[in-house]
Amino acid sequence: MARRFATVGFVASPTEEADTALATLKAQYPNVEPEAADVVVALGGDGLMLRTLHRFLGTSRPIYGMNKGTVGFLMNEFRPDGLIERLEAAERSVAHPLLMKVLDTAGVEHTAYAINEVHMLRQTHQTAKLRVQVDGHVRLAELTADGLLIATPAGSTAYNLSVDGPILPLNAPLLALTPISAFRPRRWRGALLPDRAEITVRVIEAEHRPVSAVADHTEFRNVCEVTASMDDSIDLVMLHDPGHSLDERILREQFGY
Repeated sequence: MARRFATVGFVASPTEEADTALATLKAQYPNVEPEAADVVVALGGDGLMLRTLHRFLGTSRPIYGMNKGTVGFLMNEFRPDGLIERLEAAERSVAHPLLMKVLDTAGVEHTAYAINEVHMLRQTHQTAKLRVQVDGHVRLAELTADGLLIATPAGSTAYNLSVDGPILPLNAPLLALTPISAFRPRRWRGALLPDRAEITVRVIEAEHRPVSAVADHTEFRNVCEVTASMDDSIDLVMLHDPGHSLDERILREQFGY
């Protein structure tokens, strides 16, 4: 029977532990350059998984992570033996990125993709003042806060969770809109929005209360408007061992283990 993946490529974090694992696997398994592979095995932590997904954005190439980092929420357990069999048995998790469009105070436009979240954050000691629109309708005329975060289901357990945002099941057709240290409205805790929504955030007093916008690890400073929407034309494919899918991990997070 034909294998699911005829060729394997490896990428690794620039750490001694990941480099050692990379050398071990390359000596044990035939491999090709990652860009030519049917499946990419990423050795590192969640940061490497995000960078690898960005690297192969738009290719639908499956990424199988093995943990040689710290938390490893998106990763599988590292074991050098039986890799081909694990790849063949792995279950797919498919996510979609957010497309962030930014206009800065100089009138320059920028774009970037986010797999976890788009967030806006004050740049100085002054709080940010933000106006929130959903599909062209003003839903919050003025949010005074440290910032605001828009999370995908895949990213809902990352920065979003740390600022008390909700955990979203991977297949939920939702985005989490979560304030970061909201001052006014004091009791506003955010919103759940359809993943087809277009969210536009305008910075009030952008020159005097500067705000940055970040899509995962891509940052733009001194922004005056940010628009985010899910791009469901792009599939992000992650592979996990049976019983350890991303759906299962997100479910476990909701019960605290």
